Amino acid sequence: MDANLLKGNLDLILLTILEHGQMYGLEIIEEANERTSGYFEFKEGSVYPALHRLTVQGYLAANFKPSPRGGMPSRYYELTEHGSRILKQKQAEFDQFSQAVRGLRLEPKTQS
Repeated sequence: MDANLLKGNLDLILLTILEHGQMYGLEIIEEANERTSGYFEFKEGSVYPALHRLTVQGYLAANFKPSPRGGMPSRYYELTEHGSRILKQKQAEFDQFSQAVRGLRLEPKTQS
């Protein structure tokens, strides 16, 4: 996968994963991998800074809860109302972009 494609869509990917409920960081990474049959194999070094940035922007809320794997508490992330609005906006923009790119793949119209 082209890293530039990921860079421009990481926010959309993370917000989409969190659309249906809260998760902790490693769970988000595993969920992305599972939902995409391994296409997205995120590294913690790219996901955690993005989650922090999205939290600072007010798109996500973060709370510590007991870790499901034992040990130290884990930080759970969930969409805020603002994050839900941003997600819908980003999904619409991505759908328009994808449709435009698919349109480029059509045969060119014949010139008269």
